[in-house]
Amino acid sequence: MSSTEARQRKPPTAEATELQKHTTKPPTDPRLKHGIAMQILRSLLLATWFDCCIIIIFVTQLIGSPLYFINKQWYYLYMAYTKQNFGLVITALTEWGSPTLFRVSGDESVRGQLHLSEDGMLQADFPERLVLIANHQIYTDWVYLWWFAYTNVMHGRIFIILKDSLKKIPVVGQGMMFYGFIFLARKWLSDKARIEYRLQKLKTKYMGNKSKDSQYDPMWLLIFPEGTNLSINTKRRSDAFGEKQGLPSFNHQILPRSTGLFFCLQQLRGTVEWVYDSTIAYEGPPKGVYPDKYFTLRSTYLQGRPPTSVNMHWRRFAIADIPLDDAKEFEDWLRARWAEKDRLLDQYWETGRFPSDLAGTIEAKNASTEQKVAVDAGYVESYVRLHHWIELGQIFAALVGLAVVCKVVCSWFH
Repeated sequence: MSSTEARQRKPPTAEATELQKHTTKPPTDPRLKHGIAMQILRSLLLATWFDCCIIIIFVTQLIGSPLYFINKQWYYLYMAYTKQNFGLVITALTEWGSPTLFRVSGDESVRGQLHLSEDGMLQADFPERLVLIANHQIYTDWVYLWWFAYTNVMHGRIFIILKDSLKKIPVVGQGMMFYGFIFLARKWLSDKARIEYRLQKLKTKYMGNKSKDSQYDPMWLLIFPEGTNLSINTKRRSDAFGEKQGLPSFNHQILPRSTGLFFCLQQLRGTVEWVYDSTIAYEGPPKGVYPDKYFTLRSTYLQGRPPTSVNMHWRRFAIADIPLDDAKEFEDWLRARWAEKDRLLDQYWETGRFPSDLAGTIEAKNASTEQKVAVDAGYVESYVRLHHWIELGQIFAALVGLAVVCKVVCSWFH
């Protein structure tokens, strides 16, 4: 047994047991908080606000799109700004419409990289370039991972690989294309060329203002190797495929697909040093019930049933240590990591917590009493929120600036 496996199987510490006394236990049957009338009102308010923000961001993107033909570096910086705006929108939407406790732990590989900021919010200190992989539990996984990027000031530099059908969503789909997201049809012959084209752009060097050497643009490339979220149907199909291939099934996940991730890591080798792995679990459903039955976009934001807490366990792997010269060896490596994640999820469902090796490394100057208990046990707890509501003004800055310029220009001709 490896040292990593041994850490994952160790029993919870006394601090972790104390932590459980100060936090909410999973309910056996999470209830909706709002009746039909309130759901309709919430739907109207949240949808109106969200749609208005999305349209403003899209118009902002259209205004800046000519920069692509003038200066590509300016163009990518401008689109990163609009991507930041979307991160702010979904964070504000979650803070207001679906308050959610975020609990983060990790193994020794991420010690010293997770803290509490001065205003009591999660603060991550991950590298500016990495490949991020995660198990795919529910459709809102990407929302919480995008907020995690916000805590690292990387919410404008996140790139997501997602299914091709999403780009057909009016306005949202076109906006994601401006963001440089990678859309896949799940047909490798056609997807390979598309991925390679996008990855070439993510490997473009630029001259940093603070460095004499060439650097690569900041980038968090998010990949869900499972390809789809966990559900009864996807689990059944995954288990059937695994049985035909002689592969063991997992208790809490479906089998990961190695082809796309293998190609990405091969293409990015030499420009990225780390793969960061997040294991996600949602507090609320009873053990054995898949979270997609409880937590959908509708139930989370409109019906008032967010997860009791979102739990993330982090670890990282040096790309130099990952077998990238043989597809079969890489496939075995990835399945071994998923087996470890399944054991992490076993421990979560047994104890209500992921293990953590972060005790004694978390900076927490202004932590609340509950947060101090968590920190002592090696966990960072924070609600999904903005540092300050004034940040939302950034969404309207480009349009306001354009309006001011137009007014000044018009005044010259009168």
